[in-house]
Amino acid sequence: MSCGDVMKKLTGKTWDRVFQDLRARLGWPAGDTRRGGLPSVSQVAADNPGDPFRILVSTMISLRTKDDVTLAASRRLFAKASTPAALAALTEKEIESLIYPAGFYKTKAVHIREAARRVEKDFHGRTPADRDVLMRLKGVGRKTANLVLNLGFGVEAICVDTHVHRISNRAGWVRTKTPEETEMALMEIMPRKYWIPLNELLVKYGQTVCTPASPHCGSCPLACARCERRGVTRTRE
Repeated sequence: MSCGDVMKKLTGKTWDRVFQDLRARLGWPAGDTRRGGLPSVSQVAADNPGDPFRILVSTMISLRTKDDVTLAASRRLFAKASTPAALAALTEKEIESLIYPAGFYKTKAVHIREAARRVEKDFHGRTPADRDVLMRLKGVGRKTANLVLNLGFGVEAICVDTHVHRISNRAGWVRTKTPEETEMALMEIMPRKYWIPLNELLVKYGQTVCTPASPHCGSCPLACARCERRGVTRTRE
């Protein structure tokens, strides 16, 4: 199904309306995203303001893991060890048992313990606010680093995960093949004020409305005016 070239219609006011309408569809009043339920890492950030280390660890846990599992695993782990020093003191087996059944929990336990050790030893227990430095930690890619910068430090960066990549291309906002290409393309067309909240919004929207298969286009406020529905063959109300 094709709904025309949306990319040509994107303006500052269009973006304002996109964000307002998507938030409303999720039941998130303007300026109050907490009532509609947050993605797991955003919830960790909301529960622990000013703690980028917890955001780093919970994002590492979240990779290829469902939100409810990520949040529960993060809370179990932080109840046992919430600082780099305390987490580094745990054994890998202890971390495994605390984050199970997160996907690839054995590998993640190794990476989390090593990240905690590095933050404690190399940065005196303070999570670095630098994308390149964060990405030198094992298990930390660009998406994880950007989310730490966003939620942990308030740094304007666009965090692109599978939902952001899929929805941005499906809507016709960008035409890209990789998450990194999507990040760069969105930075060129999206007002900076939306760079941080974009991930939080589209993750929840992608989980509940604009799903990978048979999205709920019938109840989506964007419709054809702001979404091309590229690649969509089956929809639901």
